[in-house]
Amino acid sequence: MDTLSLLMDGFAAALTPINLLFAFAGVILGTAVGVLPGIGPAMAVALLLPVTYGMETSSALIMFAGIYYGGMYGGSTTSILLNTPGESATVITAIEGHKMAKAGRAAQALATAAIGSFVAGTIGTALLVTVAPFVVKFAVSLGAPSYFAIMVLALITVTAVLGSSKIRGFASLGLGLAIGLVGMDPVSGQSRLTFGFAPLVDGLDIVVVAVAIFAIGEALWIAAHLRRTPTRTIPVGAPWMGKEDWKRSWKPWLRGTAYGFPFGALPAGGAEVPTFLSYVTEKKLSKHPEEFGHGAIEGVAGPEAANNASAAGTLTPMLALGLPTNATAAVMLAFLVMKGIQPGPLLFENEPALVWALIASLFIGNTLLLLINLPLAPVWAKLLQIPRPYLYAGILFFATLGAFSVNMQTADLWLLLVIGLLGFALRRFGLPVLPLILGVIIGPMAEEQLRKTFQLSAGEVSGLWSEPVAVTIYIIIAILLLLPVIFMAIRRSRGGSSELAQGLAGGGNLTEDELSPLDHQHLKGGSHVAEKSRPHGEDTRKDHS
Repeated sequence: MDTLSLLMDGFAAALTPINLLFAFAGVILGTAVGVLPGIGPAMAVALLLPVTYGMETSSALIMFAGIYYGGMYGGSTTSILLNTPGESATVITAIEGHKMAKAGRAAQALATAAIGSFVAGTIGTALLVTVAPFVVKFAVSLGAPSYFAIMVLALITVTAVLGSSKIRGFASLGLGLAIGLVGMDPVSGQSRLTFGFAPLVDGLDIVVVAVAIFAIGEALWIAAHLRRTPTRTIPVGAPWMGKEDWKRSWKPWLRGTAYGFPFGALPAGGAEVPTFLSYVTEKKLSKHPEEFGHGAIEGVAGPEAANNASAAGTLTPMLALGLPTNATAAVMLAFLVMKGIQPGPLLFENEPALVWALIASLFIGNTLLLLINLPLAPVWAKLLQIPRPYLYAGILFFATLGAFSVNMQTADLWLLLVIGLLGFALRRFGLPVLPLILGVIIGPMAEEQLRKTFQLSAGEVSGLWSEPVAVTIYIIIAILLLLPVIFMAIRRSRGGSSELAQGLAGGGNLTEDELSPLDHQHLKGGSHVAEKSRPHGEDTRKDHS
């Protein structure tokens, strides 16, 4: 009852006209910076720090929370419409969301993202209020071996599930892990893979890498094929979700929330891992697995719910432990320190009015996000009707501006071009983009936890499975890796080449250029390879992102 009364006091503070105004401004600004590739909520909050120095602390934090939540939704908009994630956490949304947009269902994809964000954000905030002490206690009890096992699970599951060839998937993952190693060794302090180029000593910023791979790589690919592909207007479609869309979305919303909040609350968590795992889960559980890779609405609903639920979960260690799990939370903590407020376990006790006003504002911000963005879904979808030369020229401009504004270094522009060419090459040779991004994001975190594990175990390999949670996760990994091998052996023993073809395609048909040379050895005469029907001269690549 004491918690409920504190929450009511928080609502009383958050619902004042001035705080409502700041919440509204935060949601609008957050959505805008989320839409612009490379300009995420962390950057927006950081740029506003000098402006908010003289503001009331609670008002500034409420605006920052609105920017955070709005940025989570805004990043999904460019993922769906332009195949260009504005945030690393919305990378997974591009896989199915952009395919839905190209099929004339952009408004439905944006609507399920908005409603899923509202549902997950509201449930996640309620969990923050009710179970935060228990989640924090569990998170603190986990050691480095368990964190490392969780990250290995994310790397393997996503890489093994996506794409038609596991070899290509792991090759892309290897490139991502190599990019993640660039910089200074965290233990010895020596430079790694910098090739004597001083700006690389601090490593590659994930914003630069993500913008280069997605925005620059996609723009270069479109430019290379623009004259060979007839210009056509992509239909926007009906503006609202139908009965079938609701039926297929509500379970992924809840499952995504169940993934997102715990991962967000982990001190080594974040929004990237649960969105990846949510996508994998929906693909496994869907009654329409053949639609995945071609615009399945579950592939948008689940990851977007996980994305926003993790945002509420992120505030758990930030407020209760003073431990940020992403860049936005780190900047918000910097603001508290700037205001002379000590974050940590005593924050709830020393600043209850501030904390509960912030938590109450999350409920308000989620509602504003839904009320503002749901009616605008058809308007955002009409971006697809802009002629592609103008559209991708604008993407290049904002992507370059966003990448440069990260560190204000000219070297980042050269890195943007080089990595953008790598993104072009990935599309050219059929390597999936997602494992590379996953390797860049999770690779350094996994290395840190691996180093800690070996330090705690005095270099003994047995330290990797020294915790029950780690053992459980390694068993899950072994099952995930062995089951496909067992199933393939059974198919070979039965001589079922047609079943193999269907299995490789995830229940659907494969096109000729989607098969690796290894796959061709198992197919007899290519009778199960689907032909693509394209206009003469149209580009023949598969959209591997």
